[in-house]
Amino acid sequence: MRIPLLLSISLSVSLALPFSADASGPTPLDEAAAGRFARLVLDCVHREYPNKIAHVMNADADARPPRELTPAFFGCFDWHSSVHGHWLLARLARLYPSAPFAAQARAALGRSLTGANVAGEVAYLEAPGRVGFERPYGLAWLLALATELREWDDPEARAWSKALAPLEAKVAELFFAWLPKLAYPIREGEHPQTAFAFGLVLDWARGAGETAKLDLLARRVVELYGKDTGCPIGYEPSGQDFLSPCIAEADLMRRVLPPARFGAWLSAFLPGLPKDGSAKWLVPGIVTDRTDGKLVHLDGLNLSRAWMLRGIAAGLPQGDSRTRALRATAEAHGKASLPSVTSDHYEGSHWLGTFAVYLLTERGLPPVLPR
Repeated sequence: MRIPLLLSISLSVSLALPFSADASGPTPLDEAAAGRFARLVLDCVHREYPNKIAHVMNADADARPPRELTPAFFGCFDWHSSVHGHWLLARLARLYPSAPFAAQARAALGRSLTGANVAGEVAYLEAPGRVGFERPYGLAWLLALATELREWDDPEARAWSKALAPLEAKVAELFFAWLPKLAYPIREGEHPQTAFAFGLVLDWARGAGETAKLDLLARRVVELYGKDTGCPIGYEPSGQDFLSPCIAEADLMRRVLPPARFGAWLSAFLPGLPKDGSAKWLVPGIVTDRTDGKLVHLDGLNLSRAWMLRGIAAGLPQGDSRTRALRATAEAHGKASLPSVTSDHYEGSHWLGTFAVYLLTERGLPPVLPR
């Protein structure tokens, strides 16, 4: 992780230029901009309504409000957004410990991540009919939150990590019980997609020292994706994607293949990647209505593509001629949607801050595998 430089970024018009002039990567957040992203989550993390519940009911008694069903993660419209909102608070408080928002972020984390709340979450997952709850997207973000807390050298963070541990263990149990049964990858551009989730879980397993789980997942990634060729990138995006099936798969494969093998795999998978530095091969998605909770997904697509394209570039051998085009395309995608990560519309504000922070704090980079 590179240490953020104190460079001024506005979240209004000037946030359209958060990338360095040579397209080498995003300009790291300054404290003020990080605070604006933190505020988006602080405004929603304990806001119970509106709320979209993906909830299997077993009896009348299961008709309960979100705060009772999932007491740690009931805010930010839905469970997965609440989980990755807590990830954002942990990440920014960790990177900016003296910032004005850090105390509020800590207070929010402390309110949510208690033993009683986590026990309620575990009980929810253990109820009949919930084996597929938030699988794989929300489960992967829960493990990403566990990773962030584990890496944070701070007494409170260690206490929150300990409190979260039973839920982390339950989520890992559910995920790795499902993984061997998965006969085919899920290639869509929304929550069920496996490529994005697998990337987060690989990072978790490596950081947690879960060697057996890491080996199993890496093996399954190669089995499910290793022979793929000619990804139809021209068919992207679908009208409400926030993840790219093609780009996410490539960003996943760079986590499990050494650079030379990854470069060869990528040649077959995306044979049209330019070698002249052009960004014209992949155009950012267009959002026509940011008050529509599905259409605004395309802002998330642009942000996730941006960090994944940078991940792909980082996974290639040094001097690979495709690197400049990948970075230039990442720059174009970031510029297209970072200015829209504001508090104007709750449809986007309750989750897009996480995608912006994941991009601008370079989470997942450099490549996970040692060279």
